[in-house]
Amino acid sequence: MTSRPLTIALPWHSLGHGNLGVDALTRANIAIIQAAAARIGREVRITTLCSSGQVTPETTPAGVTVGPLPRIKPLLRGKSDYLAVLRRSDLVIDIGEGDSWSDIYGNHRYAFHAGTKVAALLLGKPLVLAPQTIGPFDNPKKRWLANRIMDRASAVFSRDNLSSQYLSRHKIKAKTAEFIDVAFRLPYDAQPRGVSPRPQVGINVSGLLYRDAIGPRSMGMTLDYAALTHRLIEALEQRGADVHLVPHVLEEGGLDDDHAFTPELTARFPQLKVPARFRSASEAKSYMSGLDFVVGGRMHACIGAFSSNTPVVPIAYSRKFNGLFGTLGYPHYVDGRAVDTNTALAAILTGFEQRAQLAEDIKPGLVLAKERLDAYESELAAIMAKL
Repeated sequence: MTSRPLTIALPWHSLGHGNLGVDALTRANIAIIQAAAARIGREVRITTLCSSGQVTPETTPAGVTVGPLPRIKPLLRGKSDYLAVLRRSDLVIDIGEGDSWSDIYGNHRYAFHAGTKVAALLLGKPLVLAPQTIGPFDNPKKRWLANRIMDRASAVFSRDNLSSQYLSRHKIKAKTAEFIDVAFRLPYDAQPRGVSPRPQVGINVSGLLYRDAIGPRSMGMTLDYAALTHRLIEALEQRGADVHLVPHVLEEGGLDDDHAFTPELTARFPQLKVPARFRSASEAKSYMSGLDFVVGGRMHACIGAFSSNTPVVPIAYSRKFNGLFGTLGYPHYVDGRAVDTNTALAAILTGFEQRAQLAEDIKPGLVLAKERLDAYESELAAIMAKL
């Protein structure tokens, strides 16, 4: 190791985030960055920025400090703890919470994500956009600014083909490449499987989709998600399975909270198994690794199952599911915007009965994900070697 460690700032990475998908991206990207540094014999000191979660020392990776949130007024004055971290950094790697580098989430969110990138560039820091969804940018002025920011970055990496097409179509001047969602590299502790004579099945009940099913529809689902959930639990229990609820968004009081409907479901199905509240995405992935089959409504819950080689049937509510699992050559997902409840239930139960085959069908996708993330790691190593 050289005497001086590299100092790396990670905007929009959040340990302990209530959405374990963001936590998964953060932990996985940290693991990849550390592996890339080890390739070139460099030590790294990492500070996460924009973290809003509850982080315990036991779940904080070694060599990582949780830094401050950006605040508009101190940023505009040029004096803030956030800027101080950037000034000390040799490299800035921004993951945009996975899919927030866009203008579809409103002016406030766009301004924060644009502003933190501009701050890194104005301070003369090499800026890398880690594999993420790029766009859409529907507003012409916001699109223009986003493109100018990316032109000035050292590298812009996408995790899907549509994002890559955006970068190509707009002729972004930075180095670009397409990899895959970094959450496939999320560290976990594999649990023994097949210990019980009864199949152990996890259902990641999405609070977002469940709430949508019992109120005004906004997600464009063609199936009744709440009814599907109830019928699925009943059908699995009739087939002799123990059913576990596996929440992946733990934002208490939030509209998306997967825990919000646990009391209702356990009152209706008292035999359901509910794990202790997960402190990290790694804990959730470890738990799923010991199950025989998983049904997921959250993409990163499905990635957690898939990447631990647990047979999984995702319920897709957006094109990001279709694109990801299509890329992986894994056809065993339900398109919730194209099929009805009966068709979805039949497909999931077929997946349950054929779970051994699903486990085999996962293996080529794992090889592909490893190849792409190894290539991303190599790119980071090359960038760090120049610092």
